[in-house]
Amino acid sequence: MRKTSVSILSFALGACMTANAVPTETMTATSPPPPGATCDATEAQQFIGRKASDTIGRSALAMSNARTLRWGGPDTAFTMDYREDRLNMVYDEGGTIERIYCG
Repeated sequence: MRKTSVSILSFALGACMTANAVPTETMTATSPPPPGATCDATEAQQFIGRKASDTIGRSALAMSNARTLRWGGPDTAFTMDYREDRLNMVYDEGGTIERIYCG
């Protein structure tokens, strides 16, 4: 039983690792946006074509006036809920940012 538990745990942890070192977690701004502020991805478009990284994510989050950042890799399913305070950054198999949008 112990070997089975260790094997299952090892498999589960391995499944969490990715081949590319691209961000996958949602980031949250350290300070809240001003009341009534909404996401504006216009300035963050400069990151399209660059490699996804936590540094770029933090910069885009600050530029967009969004409260949260959601990363999406290839074949990532997103919920369809719309949030005015969320920035979405989508990257390809190689970790290159393809699309940046609010919602």
